[in-house]
Amino acid sequence: MKRQSHCYRIATIIVATAATCLSASQGVFNVRDYGAVGDGKTADTAAIRKAVAACAEAGGGQVRFTPGRYLTGTVHLKDNITLYLDAGARLIGTPDLDAYDYFTPPSNAPEARFGKWHSALILGIDVNNVAIAGPGVIDGNKVFNPRGEEKMRGPHTVILGNSRNIVIRDVTIVDSANYAVMIEFSSNVEVRNIKATGGWDGVHFRGWSDNPCRNLSILGCRFYTGDDCIAGRYAEGLLIKDCVINSSCNGIRIIGPVKDMIVEDCLFYGPDLHPHRTSNRHNMLSGIILQPGGWDACEGPLEDVLISGITMRNVASPVTVLLKRPGNTVDNITIANLTATGVYRAATSVESWTDTPCGRVVLRDASIEYTGGGTADQARQPAREPGVDCRSLPVWGLYARNARDVVVQNVRLYTAGKDLRPAVAAENVENLTLDAVRFPDAPDAVRLEDVRNIDARDTANVAPRQAKKQ
Repeated sequence: MKRQSHCYRIATIIVATAATCLSASQGVFNVRDYGAVGDGKTADTAAIRKAVAACAEAGGGQVRFTPGRYLTGTVHLKDNITLYLDAGARLIGTPDLDAYDYFTPPSNAPEARFGKWHSALILGIDVNNVAIAGPGVIDGNKVFNPRGEEKMRGPHTVILGNSRNIVIRDVTIVDSANYAVMIEFSSNVEVRNIKATGGWDGVHFRGWSDNPCRNLSILGCRFYTGDDCIAGRYAEGLLIKDCVINSSCNGIRIIGPVKDMIVEDCLFYGPDLHPHRTSNRHNMLSGIILQPGGWDACEGPLEDVLISGITMRNVASPVTVLLKRPGNTVDNITIANLTATGVYRAATSVESWTDTPCGRVVLRDASIEYTGGGTADQARQPAREPGVDCRSLPVWGLYARNARDVVVQNVRLYTAGKDLRPAVAAENVENLTLDAVRFPDAPDAVRLEDVRNIDARDTANVAPRQAKKQ
């Protein structure tokens, strides 16, 4: 995993350098020179498209937006073009829903049935070497669609479909009518130093089993979104680093197979600054939830995941690893250097509710504080089968169910208030390692059922190398 991750970091640096140099070596095409008014009232769609066409005919360059308010329908990206928004420039989605074009996913992908759900303000289909950059603002303008999903979702702000070598950097995206950035069946994409506020997901990626997204980097971004900050499925080579993640849903939600994923040095916190679009709530759900098949059937593995250097505050659960459909697997997941406070709903968990157990999952060097408040009656209840989000459990700190190898090393578990549930519970686990695990001493603090092999070191309430079946 380290070798591949190193390679895709280098690849994204090359992509960023190429996109940055693009406008310097080729022409600059000011949209005002093609008739754009920029008054926020006049439709500038035709003028912007003329500027893009002229830039493309010249072999590429920079389409520039000087300060102003540019009202527009879909802007189509072309090869070797940078859309550059100066400070004070604002690209605004028109309320005219007929002015938006859309991407058509491959016919064999589930997304194909969604039709015009894939409309966008900025749309790149089959494009190469493209950038969206600058200190300006891209405003989705809350262009809701009463015929859309949930009778409200409108155009995404940016969609990249079947594209490669893309950079989105430095821009602010506000009030998206659906996702801020949607990456579909695309490779070598870097999203760097953007700010996304409001709307639904911040960055969402979708590939398919025979055509995953490859080499995606989300770096130094700030997300304050009304739905998941980062989400998606079918990707190979995903790097999320140095991001601020504030959501009224989940921070990072993986809903399908992903290989070679790194999440590093990120801050997650709730409540969100913007309401959840459907429920109007502000509380944040899971910091990170890894749930292949969480929404619908999408077979394949979630494997080789490293989550490191993470700080969380006021989340429903810190990390949830969950299998709930046949055809998915989870293996080689490591969570290290995690600090979380104000965890208010659910234990950190590793769970399979299928015939296939979770593989190897490691939680190392972590400090997690829960709000507490669990009752003895809750402790007696069996864990209920999960839905799409985390739920309360009969254990407050750490829960493992139907897993092959669960390793917990140098982990501190606390509660701010009294909690009468066990701190740690495991059932149907092949190998469980508890090494220097700390939690408040209490009767029945550890509950083990059908755990075949236990390696306990420097951990209270568990005898070393004890096997226990009930």
